[in-house]
Amino acid sequence: MKTLLTSEVTSKGGRSGTLQSPDELLDTALGNPLEKDIVKRGPNPEVLFAGAYSACYHGALISAAKKLGTPVSDSTVRALVSLVEDDSHGYGLAVELHALLPDIDRDQAQRIMEMAHQTCPYSKALRGEATFTLVVD
Repeated sequence: MKTLLTSEVTSKGGRSGTLQSPDELLDTALGNPLEKDIVKRGPNPEVLFAGAYSACYHGALISAAKKLGTPVSDSTVRALVSLVEDDSHGYGLAVELHALLPDIDRDQAQRIMEMAHQTCPYSKALRGEATFTLVVD
């Protein structure tokens, strides 16, 4: 296995704390919308994960479309990431990935999304650990 990129971020204070990367490109306070009586909120971890996941999956989607001979343009990917509590009071994630692929028929768009889901590193990392829904918009 060949490492292509390593990113580093330090967290302080948990879900209501801060995040900072060594280069300070990421330097933000977090906000926990589940915590009562907090006035000023920053993004919660699921918002940040949804942004990162949508970008990663979108790259995989563009690659899958090319491999299937259906290059896409002006596509968008929207990720909804939910923090869920299971029956044993543990926590997990539920993910909905929505793709808008203009001028691509619905069946082909679904094939592209499924192929992207097989190759996206985020999807691979969560396989078996999160619930997924793929939606053609």
